[in-house]
Amino acid sequence: MAPLLSALMPHPCVLLQKLSCSPYIVDRRLRKFVPFASVQGRQELAVSTASDPGFIHQIPPDFTPDDLLGILRRQKDAESSLRLLNWVSKQENFTPAPSIYKEILQQLGKAGSFDQMKGLLQVMRLSGCKIDAGIFQIFIESYSGFQLFDEAVNVVLNLMEEFGVKPNTYICNFVLNILVEESKIKLIELVYSTMTSRGIQPDVSTFNILIKALCKMHQIRPAILMMEEMSSYGLVPDEITFTTLMQGFIEEGNMEGALRMKSRMSEMRCIQTNVTVNVLIHGYCKQGRVEEALGLIQEEAVKGFSPDKFTFNTLVSGLCRAGHIRHALEILDVMLQEGHDPDVVTYNTLISGLCKLGEIEEATCLLNQMAESGCLPNTVTYNTLISTMCTEKRLDEAIELARQLTLKGLLPDVYTFNSLISGLCKAGDYELALRMFEEMKSCGCSPDEFTYNILIDHLCLNGELQTALGLLKEMELNGCARSVVTYNTLIDGLCKNMRIEEAEEIFDQMELQGVSRNLVTYNTLIDGLCKSNRVDEATELMDQMIMEGLKPDKLTYNSLLTHYGKQGNIKKAADIVQMMTSNGCEPDIVTYGTLIGGLCKAGRTQVACKLLRTIQMKGMVPTPKAYNPVIQSLFKQRKTREAIRLFREMEEKGEPPDAVTHKFVFRGLCLGGGPIGEAVDFLVEMTEKGFLPEFSSFSMLAEGLLALAMEDTLNRVVELVMERADFTESENAMIRGFLKIRKFHDALTTFGHLLRSRVPEKVYPKKGHK
Repeated sequence: MAPLLSALMPHPCVLLQKLSCSPYIVDRRLRKFVPFASVQGRQELAVSTASDPGFIHQIPPDFTPDDLLGILRRQKDAESSLRLLNWVSKQENFTPAPSIYKEILQQLGKAGSFDQMKGLLQVMRLSGCKIDAGIFQIFIESYSGFQLFDEAVNVVLNLMEEFGVKPNTYICNFVLNILVEESKIKLIELVYSTMTSRGIQPDVSTFNILIKALCKMHQIRPAILMMEEMSSYGLVPDEITFTTLMQGFIEEGNMEGALRMKSRMSEMRCIQTNVTVNVLIHGYCKQGRVEEALGLIQEEAVKGFSPDKFTFNTLVSGLCRAGHIRHALEILDVMLQEGHDPDVVTYNTLISGLCKLGEIEEATCLLNQMAESGCLPNTVTYNTLISTMCTEKRLDEAIELARQLTLKGLLPDVYTFNSLISGLCKAGDYELALRMFEEMKSCGCSPDEFTYNILIDHLCLNGELQTALGLLKEMELNGCARSVVTYNTLIDGLCKNMRIEEAEEIFDQMELQGVSRNLVTYNTLIDGLCKSNRVDEATELMDQMIMEGLKPDKLTYNSLLTHYGKQGNIKKAADIVQMMTSNGCEPDIVTYGTLIGGLCKAGRTQVACKLLRTIQMKGMVPTPKAYNPVIQSLFKQRKTREAIRLFREMEEKGEPPDAVTHKFVFRGLCLGGGPIGEAVDFLVEMTEKGFLPEFSSFSMLAEGLLALAMEDTLNRVVELVMERADFTESENAMIRGFLKIRKFHDALTTFGHLLRSRVPEKVYPKKGHK
């Protein structure tokens, strides 16, 4: 037997030599792992330091398999256990029991050492040790733990009979249950057909497992037929059979089907316990039918049903999901009155419900109540509150709560750090977010893809592209998955900062890394190329996109259209719209708005007006992006009445005018497009809507008023704008002082400086310059 055992270990000759030449190895292991009281009575186990290095003492007669089992369970790995078994097996007065082999098989199984497991099984057979079904259960568990389900099934189909053990119903049920949990339908069919062909009688558990499998596949009708087949084997469905079917109906959203199963259960005189009622309560609550769940409880209470902790937790969950947090808290009170101690699930559900409503203070009080009642909060409890505090921008409290979590002996997990890092990024505190990221790593909490994506996204938004690119490299070095979202975020950031060449490099990297590019990837780079005036390359990229099986959408075409529209190249823009339509992509309001802008830039205002009418006839509601270029163009052509009429039409039929619309109209009126009183009236109108004028336009109005000696009107409009712009009292006093002593130039200079700080003006290039 010893040579076979040696063969199970790597380099067996070397190991055997070490064991015989260095007997202290066994001595040290025994001294290390056997309790002191045991060692005291077994001093003879200590190997002699005699000059004969190959001498190994016999183990004492009272050394039992249980003693060895205790030592084996404290070995650092399966290899150590094999060495010890090899030494013990050489002793003439000691035969390892089946429990010894089972322990080592379990250790080898956890390590995935399947060849050594089979070798040890051979040793058991040759030593005459009894091999029962329990041994093969270890094989099935071990293979399943490594997702080797074909090998697990092969244990039942072949390996057991190879060692003279016939598979029984229990072992078949054992493997079937594992396969059902992993949804391995083909293998389930194979095992069941093998049972039938080999005459292995299924029992109630077999049918329950198969019914569960069918319900998981949403095959309710076949599951019911499977239940009806039970009678042909002389079997009667039990509570598990019926509740499994009920759960299947509930997952399908068919509560009435679940209730029919309950009726059939009663007809077949199958005794129901709290499990049946709780399944139905869960079904009602899942559909938001909490009142019916409460009605069922009252109905069943008459028959002797007494709500348990699961009942209360289900009701609390259902009420919270339906947004009835107050009623859920009342259930908590009832639960306490009935003598049921709420558990961590109860409190976590309630805290989550309160957090969803933004009731952070009440959720915190519940956390304190939880701790006072002796129910220890877990990481999920703290994470729920931390996440909500971060969402509500209460970052200091969130960080403090995270500190409390560690003081309670809990470790912050990746969800904790992700919430804090995301909250800090959204608050614009990138430096602290990166410090939190470093702390996360130093705590031994590995960042996940979501962590990196949060940081990369916000760093790109803040223009910190080098740091973002460094994080991508770090992801690669740490073996963290980089999804299309990661790459798309970086490409978008680089394109927005006009670093197109680097964006193209990242685009190429995706293919090398095996990350599939999607529509967003292409659209982002196409838009970036168009904005860099590399429209030919953008068109080529669109062709590549089509070859890869992706269909261009409105965003793709609109990027190209925007480029040609800005150039005033109406022919090319029209070609894009034509291509878009022929490819089954219906132009949207953004498309038409872009085209209208291009027409106006090309001086074809009347065509733009006609297109605006076409949009309305198609039932679309024109946006400011469609109206604004036309209004601006009409003012430039001194067609003030048409521009004002279009503005009023926009108010009536389109989307509300935005800040740009009001600026165009006010500027047009101030440039002499109509009576000065009209400009003043429009200024009053726009400020009442919350829009502030650009100072360049306001100064033209002010000069006109001064030229007409309308100082009182000037004072009035200055006061109006100061009020709407929230000037401070000292700022107001300074401007009023200048106006009072008729230093209008100083007043307007000061006023302009302060207004520009609140309404930054776009710098328009001078004519003839780019």
